[in-house]
Amino acid sequence: MAKYRIAWLPGDGIGKDVLDAAKIVLDAIKLDAECVYGDVGWEFWKSEGNALPDRTLEILKSTDCCLYGANTSKPKEETEKELNSELTGKGYVYRSPILRIRQDFKLHTCIRPCKAYKGNPLNYRDDIDLVIFRENTEGLYCGVEYYPLPSELMSTLSKHPRMQGFADISPEDIALSCRIITRKGAQGIAKQAFEYAKRYSKKSVTIVEKANVLRETSGLMLREARKIAQEYPGLELREANIDAMCMWLVRNPQDYEVLLCSNLFGDIISDLAAGLTGGLGFASSANIGDNYALFEPSHGSAPKYAGQYKVNPIASLLAVKLMLDYLGEDTLATRLEEAIAKVIEERKVATYDFGGEASTLDVAREVVRNIAI
Repeated sequence: MAKYRIAWLPGDGIGKDVLDAAKIVLDAIKLDAECVYGDVGWEFWKSEGNALPDRTLEILKSTDCCLYGANTSKPKEETEKELNSELTGKGYVYRSPILRIRQDFKLHTCIRPCKAYKGNPLNYRDDIDLVIFRENTEGLYCGVEYYPLPSELMSTLSKHPRMQGFADISPEDIALSCRIITRKGAQGIAKQAFEYAKRYSKKSVTIVEKANVLRETSGLMLREARKIAQEYPGLELREANIDAMCMWLVRNPQDYEVLLCSNLFGDIISDLAAGLTGGLGFASSANIGDNYALFEPSHGSAPKYAGQYKVNPIASLLAVKLMLDYLGEDTLATRLEEAIAKVIEERKVATYDFGGEASTLDVAREVVRNIAI
């Protein structure tokens, strides 16, 4: 029996392309693992009314962690239009499989490294090396939404003085998303960020919120981060508003090491930071809970490129590196990252996005050639 069981979820579009590249690397490093394929994604929504079938959930429950390829998600009206005709009108509601996995498996911590590898011509600067910690299960992504607004909820909300400006609007014309922040969630993500900063000898953690406007939800995040910071006297806690942080990351990204965010703000900042370090083709993500974890490239499904093996696989290979870290395979993780860094720096084999003509699989094979096993 293999030491590890890994759920293998290619998902949509280029998901299969980049996970095929990841498999080349996993085979080369001889990780003692069994990869278990699972059905997931848009095609299963259209044909079954469920983008994450129950059979795939069972696979996740029986594995140590998951590698995910790419996810397609569309607005409400489009999801309904693309559902197979025999399923329409039967109450099926689309739910993003990646969000469902995060919430059902309580993958509370999202870690997004954003590192400018030497020699990458797409780097904004060559001295950027920051990590974003994003609370992964709460905030505006928790999925508590209403449209139209139920009358009983409208009645409750009308007691709040700030709702007076909406008193003359029919509930049929109001959509509501709930931003839910819990003390436990705020404490947990802050603790993870500070622990990481301590482990890797960082000097500061910057909390990125909007407490001057979202006084209760961002306020709770900020207050709990301040409490956690007191447990780490050698680390500085910095505070920034999300809008200002977008500016400061463009002006002085080298000044930041660890960023701490709630769900939506972390999502926004992660893509901005990825743009400073080569783009989403270099952006990997770890989604970690107490008992399970999922690793993925952070890019979308790019359906126009699906099956062409044209896209950059570096993000998926860095996701493998994060998975190796999680599994405690530190030596393999280090060797893999060193090989990736060498391939980026030399640019002998590169995909179109950073100046080359190589295929997705060519880049994976070049990484393998540079791994010191």
